[in-house]
Amino acid sequence: MGNSTETIIRESLDALMDDQSFLPDLKDSERKKAFSSLHSILSTPDHVNKSYLRIALEDGEVERIPAFRVQHNKILGPYKGGIRFHQSVSETEVENFAALMTLKNALHEVPFGGGKGGVIINPREYSPKELNLICKKYVQNFNETLGPDKDIPAPDMGTGEREMDWMMGEYKNIHPGQPYRGSFTGKSVMNGGSLGRKRATGKGVYLSFRYMMNDFVKKQEKWLSERDNRFAKTALSYVDKPLSIAVQGFGNVGSIAALEAYQCNYLKNKVVAVSDHNVTLYNSEGLDIPNLITFANDHQGDLPTNEEQLGEAEVKAIIRDRDDLLTLDIDVLILAALESQIHQDNVKDVKAQIIVEGANAPITSEADHYLADNGIIIIPDILANAGGVIVSYLEWLQGRETQFLSEEKVYERMFDKMKETFDTIFPEFYGDPFPLRQNCYIHAVMKISTITYRQGKLY
Repeated sequence: MGNSTETIIRESLDALMDDQSFLPDLKDSERKKAFSSLHSILSTPDHVNKSYLRIALEDGEVERIPAFRVQHNKILGPYKGGIRFHQSVSETEVENFAALMTLKNALHEVPFGGGKGGVIINPREYSPKELNLICKKYVQNFNETLGPDKDIPAPDMGTGEREMDWMMGEYKNIHPGQPYRGSFTGKSVMNGGSLGRKRATGKGVYLSFRYMMNDFVKKQEKWLSERDNRFAKTALSYVDKPLSIAVQGFGNVGSIAALEAYQCNYLKNKVVAVSDHNVTLYNSEGLDIPNLITFANDHQGDLPTNEEQLGEAEVKAIIRDRDDLLTLDIDVLILAALESQIHQDNVKDVKAQIIVEGANAPITSEADHYLADNGIIIIPDILANAGGVIVSYLEWLQGRETQFLSEEKVYERMFDKMKETFDTIFPEFYGDPFPLRQNCYIHAVMKISTITYRQGKLY
């Protein structure tokens, strides 16, 4: 497990152990043993499954591709988490993200445990036929661990509804006559997927920013002004001010978060910069996000990289280095690309006062502490990007109950679920000395610890 997640789990358990109102039945040495058990349980996965996918490529060459499925904890329900196709995938990374899924589901009271999968490939280097074979082999090799009531994968970086359709189809072939629609979520609607799933994570990312910095702050402005809290002071300094927003990553999450910000006329904020793996585009007056999305959809997901392409996209922008986005003089930074993007080497150059984690673990532990100590508000991944798993749960429910929710109803239920969490977390965050990430972890760990204890699994 990555050091940052393990550290915050340990810190959360230490804080809860000192709080005698939490699990008050546990006293003295018994309490110490129980919390030691909880640390062991939460800091290690239940299962780490590794395999090599034997793939015959179209040119006749055979490759053996490393693949993983990590199942972290199932105390709340079946394991749940995405499968990422990326060249940076590693066993440690997948373990870390599986633990994060356990905590994310607990925080938002989604009845799933935590899991994660990964395949070490650059999907751009494989044909559709080869990717189809990789997906089928993944299901074949991990077949014994998967299922609607055991472990339910979903899309992640490098995968989407196409890959989930392929995987569900293979699961169905292996298990004839058995329930299969709930074996994967994030599928196409025609294969039992939910309306709204593709845009859910990005919409949730923007909602978390808007609700925290506008809806909640305006409702609690007087109360916040009385708090001796560095984060409350940061939030109040931005009330009723149009903000400049930069979005790192223009894939499924980043592009939708950028579009939500662009279309939110009520707040009059401007998306002044976006970036992908090639380039940063900047315009202090605001970028035309719909035109950029149209261009990216027509160019394999890539943003314009030269003046000719900007003209084709009908977008006015300055072309800059892709890494410049992180250190621009802007108010809000939405991180929707890879992990560890802000680290000890660049953290002091970050000028944004509000950071939203659309990606998982985009800030290293050292950088996270530095930013929090300087009053910068970080809306963490565990809170901000939960829209995807919430709608995945709704998709799973729809498959079991053979009902079909409208897109409007899906988003309504997703927003309601996220707002319930916000209304629990934000007052404590602005009233306590802990950063928002640790507040979220403490709540998630409380939920898991209580259920683990009540089920008699600490002995």
